[in-house]
Amino acid sequence: MLVTKRLFEPVQLGSTRLPNRIGVAPMTRTSATDEGLVTDPMVSYYSKFARGGFGLIITEGTYPDDQYSQGYLNQPGICNDEQMQAWKRVVDSVHREGSNIFVQLMHAGALSQGNRFKKETLAPSPVQPKGEQMDMYGGQGLFPVPREASVEDIQGVIGGFTEAAKRAKQAGFDGIELHGANGYILDQFLTDYTNQRRDQYGGSIENRVRLLVEVSRSVKEAVGDMTVGIRISQGKVNDFKHKWAGGEKDAEVIFSRLAEAGLDYLHVTEYEAWQPAFDNGDENQGAWEPAFGQRGASLAKLAGKYGEIPVMANGYLEDPQKANEMIEKGEADVVTIGRGALANGDWPLKVKNNEPLTEFEPEKILSPNAKLKDFETPL
Repeated sequence: MLVTKRLFEPVQLGSTRLPNRIGVAPMTRTSATDEGLVTDPMVSYYSKFARGGFGLIITEGTYPDDQYSQGYLNQPGICNDEQMQAWKRVVDSVHREGSNIFVQLMHAGALSQGNRFKKETLAPSPVQPKGEQMDMYGGQGLFPVPREASVEDIQGVIGGFTEAAKRAKQAGFDGIELHGANGYILDQFLTDYTNQRRDQYGGSIENRVRLLVEVSRSVKEAVGDMTVGIRISQGKVNDFKHKWAGGEKDAEVIFSRLAEAGLDYLHVTEYEAWQPAFDNGDENQGAWEPAFGQRGASLAKLAGKYGEIPVMANGYLEDPQKANEMIEKGEADVVTIGRGALANGDWPLKVKNNEPLTEFEPEKILSPNAKLKDFETPL
């Protein structure tokens, strides 16, 4: 019998009490209407996880404004009252099933490949993104060179997140997650090679994390005691193996500054959540040391060490034992799963009852024309 009891202990995230420590990770879907409104399949999609015993559900990335934030056509938004009202259907359904739901607010920045409001893209600097647009989300070819954001544009980004957060509170969401990961605009400001600015938002890691801190603080102040967290990663959808140049020193600045902004949790995602965050041979930066058989710190562990607030861990944790170990070892307070949840909408119930889990096989779970195109959780 698997030992997974720690997964089923309750936990407090800000003002939200979760009945267990198992969450559904945010996964890009592009199944909203052209106007960014919630559809019936979206209501069913989120509700099944609530019925399946997940203590927390985090929505797909949702664009916060009608300017530069939309990343994909048919992506849901929460930039107006009509979109906010549509989300209430999801929130109410999830609550009826006894679970909690956070909305993830996402500004795509330079990685936008489908925005009905603007033709150009916005970024900290006019640096063409690596790689190519993702055809699975309707993109094609190289990313365009973005326009450099003015200070006025930056204030607009902060305002967009803040107003969307207020609408999320009106919609009844239990919490808000800011998407600061995976190469989108907040991560673009955080990343050295995409941020070439010479003002207060560029240069040192302290300056590059500034926008994330200002957005976090503004959103938290706007929604009061509502739970607010942020998702952080090193890798990006277009630069999967990226690592922070400053290693653990960067982690210390990033996580401590975000916690000081008043956030209630840090949601850390890596390819494999339990692996060392850094592998450059420096023991202090989390490297594997074969001579001593010691394992460096995971990014989740570093988030807890320097943030000193609750941590969610994400990254191939559909194995119940691995997920439980993250909690047992104190590296995370909550785990979120993507592929495992798609294959097993009732993953918590199966694990609790020691029932076999269905292996994730996209071709058996989704029809060829399914709108859900991302099978892990990088987005």
